[in-house]
Amino acid sequence: MDTALFEVFLEVARRESFTAAAGSLGYTQSAVSRQVAALESAVGATLFDRLPRGVRLTAEGRALLPHAEAVAGRLRAAVADVRAVRTLGGGRLRLGAIPTADMALVPRAIAAFRAAHPAVAVTHTEGLTRWLAGAVRAGDLDLAVIGTPEAEPVFEGVRLRRLMADPLAVALPVGHRLADREVLRLADLAGEDWIAGQVRPEETLIAGVQGGEFRPVIDFVVLEWAAKQGFVAAGLGVTIIPALAAAALRPDVVVVPLDPAEVRPRSVFAATPEGVADSAAVAAFLELVTEAC
Repeated sequence: MDTALFEVFLEVARRESFTAAAGSLGYTQSAVSRQVAALESAVGATLFDRLPRGVRLTAEGRALLPHAEAVAGRLRAAVADVRAVRTLGGGRLRLGAIPTADMALVPRAIAAFRAAHPAVAVTHTEGLTRWLAGAVRAGDLDLAVIGTPEAEPVFEGVRLRRLMADPLAVALPVGHRLADREVLRLADLAGEDWIAGQVRPEETLIAGVQGGEFRPVIDFVVLEWAAKQGFVAAGLGVTIIPALAAAALRPDVVVVPLDPAEVRPRSVFAATPEGVADSAAVAAFLELVTEAC
Protein backbone atom coordinates (compact mmCIF):
# COMPACT_ATOMS: atom_id res chain seq x y z
CA MET A 1 0.00 0.00 0.00
CA ASP A 2 1.34 3.43 -0.94
CA THR A 3 1.97 5.30 2.32
CA ALA A 4 1.45 8.62 0.49
CA LEU A 5 -2.26 7.74 0.43
CA PHE A 6 -2.34 8.14 4.20
CA GLU A 7 -1.06 11.71 3.96
CA VAL A 8 -3.88 12.53 1.53
CA PHE A 9 -6.41 10.76 3.76
CA LEU A 10 -5.25 12.73 6.81
CA GLU A 11 -5.41 16.06 5.01
CA VAL A 12 -8.92 15.39 3.75
CA ALA A 13 -9.97 14.30 7.26
CA ARG A 14 -8.51 17.51 8.76
CA ARG A 15 -10.14 19.82 6.22
CA GLU A 16 -13.32 17.80 5.57
CA SER A 17 -13.01 18.76 1.92
CA PHE A 18 -11.38 17.24 -1.15
CA THR A 19 -11.00 20.70 -2.66
CA ALA A 20 -9.37 22.25 0.43
CA ALA A 21 -7.06 19.24 0.82
CA ALA A 22 -6.07 19.51 -2.85
CA GLY A 23 -5.16 23.17 -2.41
CA SER A 24 -3.10 22.40 0.70
CA LEU A 25 -1.24 19.50 -0.92
CA GLY A 26 -0.74 21.15 -4.30
CA TYR A 27 -2.84 18.52 -6.12
CA THR A 28 -5.92 18.82 -8.27
CA GLN A 29 -9.26 17.96 -6.69
CA SER A 30 -9.64 14.99 -9.03
CA ALA A 31 -6.21 13.65 -8.01
CA VAL A 32 -7.22 13.76 -4.35
CA SER A 33 -10.49 11.99 -5.15
CA ARG A 34 -8.61 9.24 -7.02
CA GLN A 35 -6.15 8.70 -4.16
CA VAL A 36 -8.90 8.51 -1.55
CA ALA A 37 -10.76 6.05 -3.77
CA ALA A 38 -7.57 3.97 -4.11
CA LEU A 39 -7.19 3.85 -0.32
CA GLU A 40 -10.84 2.90 0.13
CA SER A 41 -10.35 0.10 -2.38
CA ALA A 42 -7.25 -1.10 -0.56
CA VAL A 43 -8.93 -1.25 2.88
CA GLY A 44 -12.25 -2.46 1.51
CA ALA A 45 -14.41 0.25 3.07
CA THR A 46 -15.82 3.71 2.40
CA LEU A 47 -13.80 6.16 4.50
CA PHE A 48 -15.71 9.39 3.84
CA ASP A 49 -19.36 10.27 3.46
CA ARG A 50 -19.65 12.60 0.48
CA LEU A 51 -21.90 15.48 1.58
CA PRO A 52 -23.36 18.41 -0.37
CA ARG A 53 -20.68 20.57 1.21
CA GLY A 54 -17.50 18.69 1.94
CA VAL A 55 -16.95 15.21 3.38
CA ARG A 56 -17.04 13.55 6.79
CA LEU A 57 -15.30 10.46 8.14
CA THR A 58 -17.35 7.28 8.25
CA ALA A 59 -17.08 4.88 11.19
CA GLU A 60 -14.49 2.96 9.18
CA GLY A 61 -12.65 6.18 8.47
CA ARG A 62 -12.56 7.04 12.17
CA ALA A 63 -11.15 3.58 12.88
CA LEU A 64 -8.40 4.11 10.31
CA LEU A 65 -7.51 7.63 11.45
CA PRO A 66 -5.16 6.82 14.42
CA HIS A 67 -3.37 4.17 12.37
CA ALA A 68 -2.89 6.55 9.47
CA GLU A 69 -1.53 9.18 11.85
CA ALA A 70 0.91 6.61 13.31
CA VAL A 71 2.11 5.45 9.88
CA ALA A 72 2.55 9.00 8.59
CA GLY A 73 4.30 10.03 11.81
CA ARG A 74 6.74 7.15 11.64
CA LEU A 75 7.49 7.90 8.00
CA ARG A 76 8.16 11.58 8.77
CA ALA A 77 10.41 10.54 11.66
CA ALA A 78 12.29 8.12 9.40
CA VAL A 79 12.90 10.82 6.80
CA ALA A 80 14.06 13.21 9.53
CA ASP A 81 16.48 10.59 10.89
CA VAL A 82 17.94 9.98 7.43
CA ARG A 83 18.43 13.69 6.89
CA ALA A 84 20.01 14.03 10.34
CA VAL A 85 22.58 11.34 9.55
CA ARG A 86 23.43 13.01 6.25
CA THR A 87 23.83 16.43 7.86
CA LEU A 88 25.49 15.17 11.10
CA GLY A 89 22.48 16.21 13.11
CA GLY A 90 22.22 12.67 14.47
CA GLY A 91 23.36 9.10 13.87
CA ARG A 92 26.38 7.31 15.27
CA LEU A 93 30.08 6.74 14.64
CA ARG A 94 31.72 3.49 15.78
CA LEU A 95 35.49 3.91 16.12
CA GLY A 96 38.36 1.60 16.96
CA ALA A 97 42.06 2.27 17.53
CA ILE A 98 45.32 0.66 18.54
CA PRO A 99 46.48 1.49 22.08
CA THR A 100 49.24 3.89 21.07
CA ALA A 101 46.85 5.94 18.93
CA ASP A 102 44.59 6.18 21.99
CA MET A 103 47.27 7.94 24.01
CA ALA A 104 46.75 11.29 22.30
CA LEU A 105 45.90 11.15 18.58
CA VAL A 106 42.46 9.55 18.67
CA PRO A 107 41.22 11.30 21.85
CA ARG A 108 42.09 14.68 20.30
CA ALA A 109 40.23 13.80 17.11
CA ILE A 110 37.19 12.50 19.02
CA ALA A 111 37.09 15.65 21.18
CA ALA A 112 37.18 17.84 18.08
CA PHE A 113 34.49 15.73 16.40
CA ARG A 114 32.16 15.87 19.41
CA ALA A 115 32.62 19.62 19.68
CA ALA A 116 31.73 20.07 16.01
CA HIS A 117 28.96 17.44 15.84
CA PRO A 118 27.49 16.92 19.33
CA ALA A 119 24.36 15.18 18.05
CA VAL A 120 26.33 12.22 16.66
CA ALA A 121 26.78 9.37 19.16
CA VAL A 122 30.43 8.23 19.22
CA THR A 123 31.53 4.84 20.56
CA HIS A 124 35.10 3.57 20.81
CA THR A 125 36.81 0.18 21.03
CA GLU A 126 40.52 -0.45 21.59
CA GLY A 127 42.28 -3.45 20.08
CA LEU A 128 45.21 -4.74 18.07
CA THR A 129 45.51 -4.13 14.34
CA ARG A 130 44.37 -7.51 12.99
CA TRP A 131 41.34 -7.64 15.27
CA LEU A 132 40.38 -4.06 14.37
CA ALA A 133 40.72 -4.79 10.64
CA GLY A 134 38.44 -7.80 11.07
CA ALA A 135 35.86 -5.71 12.93
CA VAL A 136 35.89 -3.11 10.15
CA ARG A 137 35.50 -5.82 7.50
CA ALA A 138 32.58 -7.38 9.41
CA GLY A 139 30.81 -4.02 9.68
CA ASP A 140 31.16 -3.83 13.47
CA LEU A 141 33.26 -0.65 13.23
CA ASP A 142 32.88 2.29 10.87
CA LEU A 143 36.54 3.29 11.08
CA ALA A 144 39.66 2.11 12.89
CA VAL A 145 43.11 3.63 13.32
CA ILE A 146 45.64 0.84 12.89
CA GLY A 147 49.43 0.48 12.60
CA THR A 148 51.65 -1.95 10.70
CA PRO A 149 55.37 -2.43 10.07
CA GLU A 150 54.59 -2.67 6.33
CA ALA A 151 54.32 0.49 4.28
CA GLU A 152 51.63 -1.02 2.02
CA PRO A 153 49.78 -3.76 3.92
CA VAL A 154 46.74 -5.54 2.54
CA PHE A 155 43.73 -6.54 4.63
CA GLU A 156 40.96 -8.31 2.75
CA GLY A 157 37.74 -6.32 2.66
CA VAL A 158 39.34 -3.21 4.15
CA ARG A 159 40.22 0.11 2.56
CA LEU A 160 43.34 1.75 3.99
CA ARG A 161 44.15 5.46 3.93
CA ARG A 162 47.59 6.42 5.15
CA LEU A 163 47.56 8.88 8.04
CA MET A 164 51.21 9.16 9.03
CA ALA A 165 54.60 7.53 9.44
CA ASP A 166 55.22 6.78 13.12
CA PRO A 167 58.98 6.80 13.87
CA LEU A 168 60.27 4.23 16.32
CA ALA A 169 62.53 4.86 19.29
CA VAL A 170 63.92 2.98 22.27
CA ALA A 171 62.64 3.62 25.77
CA LEU A 172 65.41 3.49 28.38
CA PRO A 173 65.47 4.05 32.14
CA VAL A 174 66.84 7.39 33.32
CA GLY A 175 70.55 6.98 33.92
CA HIS A 176 70.99 4.25 31.30
CA ARG A 177 74.38 4.28 29.56
CA LEU A 178 72.71 5.21 26.24
CA ALA A 179 70.19 7.72 27.56
CA ASP A 180 72.15 10.78 26.43
CA ARG A 181 72.50 9.67 22.79
CA GLU A 182 70.70 11.59 20.04
CA VAL A 183 70.22 8.50 17.83
CA LEU A 184 70.76 4.80 18.48
CA ARG A 185 71.89 2.09 16.10
CA LEU A 186 71.04 -1.56 16.58
CA ALA A 187 74.64 -2.39 17.36
CA ASP A 188 74.42 -0.05 20.36
CA LEU A 189 71.68 -2.26 21.82
CA ALA A 190 73.53 -5.56 21.66
CA GLY A 191 73.24 -7.42 24.92
CA GLU A 192 70.29 -5.42 26.26
CA ASP A 193 67.37 -7.13 27.98
CA TRP A 194 64.11 -6.53 26.08
CA ILE A 195 60.47 -5.97 26.96
CA ALA A 196 57.80 -6.54 24.28
CA GLY A 197 54.14 -7.39 23.84
CA GLN A 198 54.77 -10.86 22.36
CA VAL A 199 57.39 -13.60 22.76
CA ARG A 200 58.12 -13.74 19.02
CA PRO A 201 59.97 -10.61 17.80
CA GLU A 202 58.26 -10.75 14.39
CA GLU A 203 54.90 -10.19 16.12
CA THR A 204 56.10 -6.95 17.76
CA LEU A 205 57.34 -3.54 16.63
CA ILE A 206 60.77 -5.13 16.33
CA ALA A 207 59.44 -6.53 13.06
CA GLY A 208 59.92 -3.05 11.64
CA VAL A 209 63.68 -3.48 11.71
CA GLN A 210 64.97 -3.59 8.15
CA GLY A 211 65.43 -7.15 6.88
CA GLY A 212 64.40 -8.74 10.17
CA GLU A 213 68.01 -9.52 11.09
CA PHE A 214 67.73 -8.07 14.59
CA ARG A 215 66.28 -10.76 16.86
CA PRO A 216 66.70 -9.78 20.51
CA VAL A 217 65.81 -12.07 23.38
CA ILE A 218 62.55 -10.91 24.95
CA ASP A 219 62.83 -11.34 28.70
CA PHE A 220 59.46 -9.88 29.72
CA VAL A 221 56.17 -10.02 27.80
CA VAL A 222 54.06 -6.98 28.73
CA LEU A 223 50.99 -5.89 26.78
CA GLU A 224 50.08 -2.41 28.00
CA TRP A 225 52.25 0.58 27.10
CA ALA A 226 52.00 2.08 30.56
CA ALA A 227 53.12 -1.23 32.04
CA LYS A 228 56.02 -1.49 29.58
CA GLN A 229 57.24 1.90 30.73
CA GLY A 230 56.99 0.68 34.33
CA PHE A 231 59.27 -2.27 33.55
CA VAL A 232 61.70 0.04 31.74
CA ALA A 233 61.73 2.56 34.60
CA ALA A 234 62.54 -0.28 37.02
CA GLY A 235 65.65 -1.11 34.98
CA LEU A 236 64.34 -4.50 33.80
CA GLY A 237 65.05 -3.87 30.15
CA VAL A 238 64.42 -1.63 27.15
CA THR A 239 61.57 -1.56 24.66
CA ILE A 240 60.77 -0.12 21.26
CA ILE A 241 58.23 2.66 21.47
CA PRO A 242 56.49 4.50 18.60
CA ALA A 243 56.29 8.27 18.56
CA LEU A 244 52.53 8.13 19.20
CA ALA A 245 53.14 6.42 22.56
CA ALA A 246 55.73 9.01 23.54
CA ALA A 247 52.87 11.46 24.00
CA ALA A 248 52.27 9.84 27.41
CA LEU A 249 55.84 9.30 28.58
CA ARG A 250 56.76 8.75 32.23
CA PRO A 251 59.29 11.22 33.70
CA ASP A 252 61.61 8.35 34.73
CA VAL A 253 61.85 7.00 31.16
CA VAL A 254 64.00 8.41 28.34
CA VAL A 255 63.22 7.94 24.66
CA VAL A 256 66.03 7.92 22.07
CA PRO A 257 65.20 7.68 18.33
CA LEU A 258 66.40 4.68 16.36
CA ASP A 259 68.43 5.23 13.21
CA PRO A 260 65.80 5.44 10.41
CA ALA A 261 68.30 3.87 8.02
CA GLU A 262 68.05 0.67 10.08
CA VAL A 263 64.51 0.81 11.41
CA ARG A 264 61.64 1.96 9.18
CA PRO A 265 58.79 3.91 10.77
CA ARG A 266 55.54 2.15 11.54
CA SER A 267 52.74 3.07 9.12
CA VAL A 268 49.48 4.33 10.61
CA PHE A 269 46.28 4.01 8.57
CA ALA A 270 42.59 4.77 8.79
CA ALA A 271 40.74 1.55 7.95
CA THR A 272 37.19 1.57 6.58
CA PRO A 273 35.09 -1.16 4.92
CA GLU A 274 36.06 -1.73 1.30
CA GLY A 275 33.38 -0.90 -1.23
CA VAL A 276 31.32 1.10 1.26
CA ALA A 277 30.86 4.83 0.71
CA ASP A 278 32.00 6.98 3.62
CA SER A 279 29.13 8.25 5.73
CA ALA A 280 29.10 11.94 6.57
CA ALA A 281 30.34 11.08 10.07
CA VAL A 282 33.24 8.96 8.78
CA ALA A 283 34.26 11.68 6.30
CA ALA A 284 34.19 14.33 9.02
CA PHE A 285 36.24 12.18 11.44
CA LEU A 286 38.78 11.34 8.74
CA GLU A 287 39.38 15.03 8.18
CA LEU A 288 39.84 15.66 11.91
CA VAL A 289 42.13 12.70 12.59
CA THR A 290 44.25 13.68 9.58
CA GLU A 291 44.59 17.18 11.02
CA ALA A 292 45.50 15.68 14.42
CA CYS A 293 48.26 13.64 12.79
